[in-house]
Order: sequence, then structure tokens, then C-alpha cells
Amino acid sequence: MSQLAARMSNAVQYRSSSPLSDDQIARIAPSVFAEEAHESRSERYAYIPTIDVVNKLRSEGFKPFMVAQGHTRVPGKGDFTKHMLRFRHENQVNDGEANEIIIINSHDGTSSYQMMAGMLRFVCCNGLVCGNITEDIRIKHKGNVVDEVVQGAYKVLDGFDLIREVRDEMKSTTLTRHEQAAFADAALMLKFDEEQTPTIEASQLLLTRRDEDRDPTLWTTFNKVQENLIRGGLRGVTANGRRTRTREVTAIDTDVKLNRALWSLADKMAELKAA
Repeated sequence: MSQLAARMSNAVQYRSSSPLSDDQIARIAPSVFAEEAHESRSERYAYIPTIDVVNKLRSEGFKPFMVAQGHTRVPGKGDFTKHMLRFRHENQVNDGEANEIIIINSHDGTSSYQMMAGMLRFVCCNGLVCGNITEDIRIKHKGNVVDEVVQGAYKVLDGFDLIREVRDEMKSTTLTRHEQAAFADAALMLKFDEEQTPTIEASQLLLTRRDEDRDPTLWTTFNKVQENLIRGGLRGVTANGRRTRTREVTAIDTDVKLNRALWSLADKMAELKAA
């Protein structure tokens, strides 16, 4: 697999096929290495450099494969802003997908340590967020943050058996063309709220980019829709008739929120099909 790197207007992210080094992380997310909290934090704020957490997770067999950092327009906050890393444990990789633990943090008060379950699909490098199947873990900047994060990582690992069951059910669920269209319609509304006019048709979200996605299963439908929504680049027309292309979703919060909603939508479709 080739290495993927991208620089965007409001975030920078990098994903690699091999574990990331400190130098690679630092080039993309210098806030991971912040030596102190932002000046806006009080004395009660327990500052723990994210790199300390990264190194502790490495020692436990969790390796970082993706890193992202958000953008801020506030002067002086660039080295403290929100960042995200996706880790894999050496025992959590199979032929088609890899289970990932997602960690989000900041040193400017905009985020506690957040941990959630994710999954990478190798064929398209889709970084999925596994809905609400497992409980998110939030750790405040107080006390022994490093050990709490490691404990949280193992709690996330414990939930992957259930996630695999849901994934396998999606893979074994066949959708008709009408059902695929209904899924795309619902997904489009997740991206554009009631006050926004979609610039594309829902059918464009079903664009097949590779042979592996031609099977009419819920899993391939979900992944096609997710990839087309997140990566953007689809040709459309604005409300005033101007031609445009959809933008890639790059903001960390928007990426997680949309990915999670899409997984939950697919999970609900599986339940309806099984009823």
C-alpha cells in the first residue's frame, strides 16, 4: 500500500502503511509534542504531553498509523490545538480490515482525551468510526492521564468482538437497488442539514471506484457512500446554478461525527433487513 499524505485548508493529516515515527508525527501535528499547556489553562489542568501517551501505548503494542491536526486562526494556539491519532494493536489486523483505536486531544482546553473504536478498510484506506456500538471513553486532564488512557485503550479493544459481528452482518446483507438508493438518500441528509441545499444527487454517493465494491452488500454500499462523502471531489451544481465540486471533509470533529452517523445508519439498515 502506498503512503497517503494530504494537506488541507483547515487540517493536516497523514496515514502510513507502517507505524509512524516521531518525526512523521511532528511534521503533521506539532501539538502532540507541546511542552506545556496553552496559557489559557488554569493550575488545576494536569498537563501531560500527548507524545507521553503515544510512547506508553507503543510499549503496550499499540502503534500509530495516522495523525491529523486541526487548524486554528487564534494567534499562538497552533502548537496546542486539537489533534487525532489512530492506533492499531499488533493483534488487531486481518486481511481486509484493521481495528483502530482513535485518540483525540488538545492542550488548549477544546478537548479532553477522547478514545473511540475505529476500523481501516485496506482496499480504499477508508478510516471508519464504529458508531455507538462501544462506549466512548473521555479522560479529563486530571490525575494519572497516561495510565488511564492505556486502560481505556484496552477497554476499546474489548469491544471489537461486537464490532466484528456487526461488520460481518453488513457483509452478509444484500441490498436491492432501491435499498441502496434509500441508504444514499439518508446519508446525503447527514451531510447537508435542512437549511442547506445539496450540490449533488444522492446517486453520486453510490459511485463505484473499484471492483471490490461491485457486490451489492450493505458493507460495500456503506463504504462507497462513506468514501464519496468524506473524500469529496464529486461534480455538482450550487443553488444559483454554478458548477462546483464537493469538498473533502477534513475538520476532525466533522470527520468523526459524520463517520459515526454513517456507521449507525448502516447498523440500523442491517437491523431492518434482519427483521
